[in-house]
Parts: sequence; structure tokens; C-alpha cells
Amino acid sequence: MNVIWIVADTVRQDHVGAYGKKAMHTPSLDALAAKSIRFDRHYAGAFPTMPGRADHHTGRWTLSFMGWGPLPEEAVTLAQLLGRKGFTTAAVVDTPFYVRAGMNYDQGFGAFFMNQGQLMSGTHWEEDLDPPPPRPGQPPLVGHATQMNSQHESWDLRAAWRYEEDHCSPRTFTMAMRWLERHYKEDFFLYVDTWDPHEPWDAPPYYTDLYWPGYDGEIIYPIYGYWQNTPGFSEEKLKKSHATYCGSVTMVDTWIGHLLRTVENLGLMEKTVIIFTTDHGFYFGEHGGLFGKMFQADGGAMDWLAPDATWGPNPLYEENILLPLLISVPGIPPGSYNQVTSAVDVMPTVLDVLGQESPDFVEGISLLPKMRDLSAPHRDFVISSEPLTNPGDPVRYVDNVLRRKGPYSTITINAGDWALLYNPEPGLSSLYNLQSDPRQDQNVISARPELAKELHQYLVKFMRDTNVAPDLQTPRLELKL
Repeated sequence: MNVIWIVADTVRQDHVGAYGKKAMHTPSLDALAAKSIRFDRHYAGAFPTMPGRADHHTGRWTLSFMGWGPLPEEAVTLAQLLGRKGFTTAAVVDTPFYVRAGMNYDQGFGAFFMNQGQLMSGTHWEEDLDPPPPRPGQPPLVGHATQMNSQHESWDLRAAWRYEEDHCSPRTFTMAMRWLERHYKEDFFLYVDTWDPHEPWDAPPYYTDLYWPGYDGEIIYPIYGYWQNTPGFSEEKLKKSHATYCGSVTMVDTWIGHLLRTVENLGLMEKTVIIFTTDHGFYFGEHGGLFGKMFQADGGAMDWLAPDATWGPNPLYEENILLPLLISVPGIPPGSYNQVTSAVDVMPTVLDVLGQESPDFVEGISLLPKMRDLSAPHRDFVISSEPLTNPGDPVRYVDNVLRRKGPYSTITINAGDWALLYNPEPGLSSLYNLQSDPRQDQNVISARPELAKELHQYLVKFMRDTNVAPDLQTPRLELKL
């Protein structure tokens, strides 16, 4: 048996057609879902980008003991375990933080292919290159372009794009297909990780035309705060940015389809497990105007990428942490599983489908038994959180730059039909019934305080079970209504 694990960054669950978003054009993922187990309540563990991938590669609740930083040298990864058992292992990625600044996320792979282009190679904030002038007929970048240009795709590479296959995710999937053509007769584990549809949402314009007819090519960057707080930004631009995001999702879906067609052409479908998931979602104006995935302490009035930026509470609602997870296993009929699962559960699932035992350090729980019995119970609760820190701590949250932590961030505890967004400060926690209020519009914590306290005790148990440092546990041991 082989495994292909596909990760695409920033894919909201409700923006995949198979999860009910009928207006989305995701035929490749929809076709995969039709022969997969679709996990309907799959949640992020550590948040955002690289902490989520640490969960994937180690099967551990990494939010309890590490932040955005290198994988510890003593960490044992899924690729290492499978390599020791004779599997050919490879990763093809363009998510930019795998190896820069000693991040070490290539650890254990027999072959590692890094598709450059998503971030510039220079040191953050020591260079501030101006973007090139717009091509004829195209408007300039707007929003936070001048603040993003030293952080995102190399302008030199972007200037050379002429065709769809020049873009980053198409190049990554093409590289993966070429690797498969060389190794399809071996027992393999292939990990494919693309940063699209992460911003900048710059898929070829015909993709955005599907969602914004007559799209003019304008690229709009997110605010990472409340969009209303940015002078000159409008609801029209918010909607347009959402259309460009949807276009990027559809481009990624197209190339997932190319990859899966290659798997079929090589005769691998009957002996290959296919996994698709993501790390987190995104807000496009929900919950009072949030536009981004993380937020400044002041709600959006300062430059969020500056070294002196201060991160705020960062609420983790469903749009941000409810993830798509599709797993196709030969011999297991399609279906859906509706109990809570976590990102940490995918790694032991891979081991299980390949007939390998999980080491004792793995904290995730294999999903394979639930795929065989969709009524089988799994977890009582799941935790979604940034790596745990206290106000004033220096933190890395979206890149390799240290910035100061502002107020406490929220931690989301999902259990049954309920979600508690917990904050250590008095009066800042909220409780939602996801069955009756899936949009999380009605905070009912004042009406159900005892239930909120019960859910908070899951967090207390989690911190103790995962050996969270005492100085991080102490301020989180009480729910202050």
C-alpha cells in the first residue's frame, strides 16, 4: 500500500463543493470525496501554518510545548518512521517555511523538493523592494501590497509568469507527478504541500471570472484585522478579494485533479491511500468584519507584518479551524464521519493504513477504525489554539520574525454540539451551540455557565495530560465569566 498526502494551505471547509458549498467549483475534490470518508468535524490542533504542520509530521499536540520554530532535533517524524520500514519517502512543497531559518521540516524525507517562489529569499525587513509596475491593462496591487512585498512571492518570478503552469502550485503538482512517474513501482509515501490558496490570491484571472465575472486582475491583500478600520477599504473590495480566493481554490483543485489522473494512469488507485486536508481557514468579513486569520491587538490600524506589531486575541471560530479532511482507502466504501477529530489524528492514521504501529509518543488517534465503522466513537473533545504563550511574550506566529504578544488569545474547545471560545480574561469567553447556531452568532455563555465550565475542564485536563509548562497553565485554570 502507498500513501499520497496532499495539504493545501488556507482551504475553508465550507469552500469545498463536497461539503455543501454548491457555488464552489471544486470538481476534483468532489470526485475524491465521492470515494472517500469525508470527515465533517475535523479541527485544527496547533494554529496557524507551521504549528499545524508540526502536528501533521509528529502526531503530537505541539501547541503544548513548541511554537512557530524549527522541529526539535529529537522529534521523530512520520517520514522517518516510514523510511526505517523500507518505504520510499518524498516531499514536494512550496509552503515557504519548511527549511528557511533552520526550520528543519524536511526532516526524515528520503527526497525533498522545495519549489521556490512563494517567499523572497532575502532577510525579512532588511530589504523593501518595490513591486514591478503593472502589466498593460492591469491595475496596481492594493491593500497592503507595499507592506507585503518583502514577504510574499518573488517579484522576479512573478514577472516571468506567462501561463498557468508557471504559478507555484501547478509547478509543485507537476513536480509531484514527475516523481510518481519515477517511483510508482515502489512502496512509497509522498507528501505534497502547496501554499495556494494562501494570499496573494493571484490565480490566472479566468478562475476568478467564475466568481466575479469581468474580473480586472486586481490583487487585494487581507487586512488581518477589521476591514472597516482600514481607510479606503470597502465592502466591494472585500467581496472581490473573496472571489480571488475562490479562484485560487479552484486552481488548486484543478491541479489536484491532474495529480489524481496521473495516479490513475500509473495504475496506482487500487493500492494507494489518498488524503487531502489543510491547516486552517480564513475570515472574509464574518464576526463583525474580520478579514484574515490572525489579528492585531488594535484591530487593524497598524502594519501587521512590522517587527513591532502586537498580536491580539485571535478568536478561532469555525471558519478558521473547521477543516476539510478526505481519506480514500482502497477497499473502504465512501461515507462521512460526524464526530470531532483533530489534525493530530492524521499521522497515526497513515501509520495504521500502512500496517505500522504508532510509537508511544504519538498523541493522535488513528481514524482507520472509524472509517470501517462510521458509528464508532472517537474523542470527547478537541483543542484548537495558537502555541500557548502569555501576554508580553516574544512570539513567532506567521513567519520567522519575533513580535510581541498582546492580550491573551482564545483557545477553542469543541465537544459534541458545543464550542467554547475560552479566554483567561474575565468576560471574554463565549459559548455556541453549533447545531442550532452554526454561524456562531449567539453567545449563550451567560445562559449556560455550568456547561461552559464543563468544557473548560476539558482544557484543564488537556494541559495537564500534555505537560504544559506551569506558567502557561496557571492563568488558564479558571473560567472567569
